[in-house]
Amino acid sequence: MNVLIVLNYAGVVVFAATGALAASRKQLDLIGFLFFAAITGVGGGTLRDLILGQVPVFWVREPAYIVVCVVTAIVVFFTAHLIEWRYRLLIWLDAVGLAAYSVMGAALGLAASGSPTIAMVTGTLTATCGGVLRDLLAEEPSVLLRPEIYISAALAGAGAFTAAEAAGLPSYASSAAGFAVALALRGGAIQYGWTIPRYRSRPGRNADDALKKR
Repeated sequence: MNVLIVLNYAGVVVFAATGALAASRKQLDLIGFLFFAAITGVGGGTLRDLILGQVPVFWVREPAYIVVCVVTAIVVFFTAHLIEWRYRLLIWLDAVGLAAYSVMGAALGLAASGSPTIAMVTGTLTATCGGVLRDLLAEEPSVLLRPEIYISAALAGAGAFTAAEAAGLPSYASSAAGFAVALALRGGAIQYGWTIPRYRSRPGRNADDALKKR
């Protein structure tokens, strides 16, 4: 459990940092930084807890998570201008957060339900929803619409953790396996453009044209 607690805090920190970096790209004020950091840092975990029926959600039970988001936002507010390639840093930090949260979300889903399927779903949602909210609010290209591997990396990380747990490995080994798989896939997608084959049969028709009677 100590490993999972570390992963949870690590996920919150790095996702909060990506939210604050997104705010810096939009040249928002400090309140904007705090808002983006908090939404991104705890968004995925909040959805996970609501799905699992664990209320109050984790940051209400442990307000330290909100404090972590606030501190992270303030640090980024005063240092973001020193970083030349902020968007690339955002993407790599997002990859680290995705890897950490895919394991943490899967672990909590497995503990709450005992189902490997639910564990993989909660791991994937926890790892991806914060980044989706960040991109929607910042009007950045959504991580869901970019061609490289993203959700698949979270799903693979959650699956690797779940499989390792089923095999009876210690929690630190299961966590390390899930984290490594998710980070390797997402990192490869960022560095080398790895993708999953897309639908290419024919493009969809314009909505108005599709509704017209023949």
